[in-house]
Amino acid sequence: MIVNRALVREVLQTSVAVTFVILSIFVVVRSLGFLQQAVRGDVPVEAVLTLVVLKTVGYLDVIIPLMMYIAILMVLGRWNRDNEMIILAACGISPVNFLKPLSVLVLIIGGVVAGFSFWLTPLAIKKGFDVEQEYRNRSEVAGVIPGTFMETKKGRGVYFVEKFDREADRYENIFVYKSSFGKEGVVVSKYAFQRQDELTNDRFLVLKNGTRYEGNPGQPDYRVVDFETYALRIEPRSYISSLPPVKGRPTAVIFGDTHPALISEWHWRIAKVIMVPVLAVFALTFSFVNPRQGRLPSMIMAFMAYFLYTNFLGFSVAMLSKSRFDPNVGLWWVHAIFLFLASVLLYRRQKNQALLPVPGFRIKRPKTTLRPQADS
Repeated sequence: MIVNRALVREVLQTSVAVTFVILSIFVVVRSLGFLQQAVRGDVPVEAVLTLVVLKTVGYLDVIIPLMMYIAILMVLGRWNRDNEMIILAACGISPVNFLKPLSVLVLIIGGVVAGFSFWLTPLAIKKGFDVEQEYRNRSEVAGVIPGTFMETKKGRGVYFVEKFDREADRYENIFVYKSSFGKEGVVVSKYAFQRQDELTNDRFLVLKNGTRYEGNPGQPDYRVVDFETYALRIEPRSYISSLPPVKGRPTAVIFGDTHPALISEWHWRIAKVIMVPVLAVFALTFSFVNPRQGRLPSMIMAFMAYFLYTNFLGFSVAMLSKSRFDPNVGLWWVHAIFLFLASVLLYRRQKNQALLPVPGFRIKRPKTTLRPQADS
């Protein structure tokens, strides 16, 4: 049917456009956050792009159902505003008839969400966790950025490298500040390179042709020493070993596990797929636009239903992780309640009734008495 194909095509096109806009905003915000962490030395600069991509992939299973919801509201809302729905109703096509093309959309988008929820999102979260863990376990100098002052983790030193010669594998024009045992020391040198002791496996920053200033300024023990070679031991960071987050565990691992946190994560991954058909019914219900009121009331109700639905799911996931709910029931009762609510609202929409019937107050008219007119 031409109308069904038109609905599927326009909703998919609108979903892609809306997703692109939202992802652009998300990428910009996350990039700024990771760049700030890179400046502080928390993450390496070369890993910022990787972390942004992994974070974006990790949120797509939540973003895509919302984008589909907004796209259906936009497309059917425009059809209502342009009186196309009135023409279709005159041809015998009611809102219930749109359930068939929407089921095709639900299968397509639900399959994409399932792929992200069960496979790509846990993989992206795990990879992002590994990148951050690897950098946390690096040595101090590994995070030095040429042209930027970098503070060590404990705040007892500052490194500055003007540039890094990749061909010679060495740093050039180095400034190092260290504070230890109540004394302050500054070392400057022309160039430096890293070496590892074969016996102790300790790493050293070997500085060449420089000067060391040691002591407190104004004190008699202040010393200035010119050196040809100076080896500065690189203090290794304490190795941090921790398990990946629950959201980063593979689906095959959490399936069938009896731990409450893993049970709640399993039901949450299923819930992100079940959300797609429930939101589609809500979108079909709230897409009607009253010409006298405009689109604002229906859009407000649509987003109120979405936030109420997702907040109930989030609350139920939290309660499930604390063993407050029966793990055999999981989140199915939340989906059943909201699917029933959406079906009732769609039924009232089909019958051309008010979605939220509120009994009105009858206003009694004042009694008026007819006075006889005087004869002229």
